[in-house]
Amino acid sequence: MLLMWLALGLGFTLSFAVPQAVVMWKRTSVFFAGITLMLAGLAFRFYAMWVLGRFFTYDVAVHAGQTIVEAGPYRYIRHPSYTGALITLVGLGLALGNWAAVLAILACMGAAYAYRISVEESALVAALGEPYKQYMRRTRRLVPFLF
Repeated sequence: MLLMWLALGLGFTLSFAVPQAVVMWKRTSVFFAGITLMLAGLAFRFYAMWVLGRFFTYDVAVHAGQTIVEAGPYRYIRHPSYTGALITLVGLGLALGNWAAVLAILACMGAAYAYRISVEESALVAALGEPYKQYMRRTRRLVPFLF
């Protein structure tokens, strides 16, 4: 959470403090593309949460009787709600109209999600064992077929 607040604070601060990084090319189009990405990212995140159902938690936790969900976006990526959040944050940076804001937001949240994913995957491997390891081999973390 600390990195999220830092990311947001830096993003808004840099959008005013670093005028050299202002988006100059098609500013209005970039702004609306940013808003569109924010809405699409939120929708994708909530869809991923809905698919995960009762197994979704804000804290890293494994429920008794938890199984591996491979429906919807979980068929291709292990952390689609984080993908949705990152898409939302890229959209925010674009809507702010500043490349420095985009980079600061992604750097902070990229670090936060990298840490959280490693903690979450360790907990899931410990709780679910070999089936989760096999699932990890079949899927990517955040971007289908890439990463």
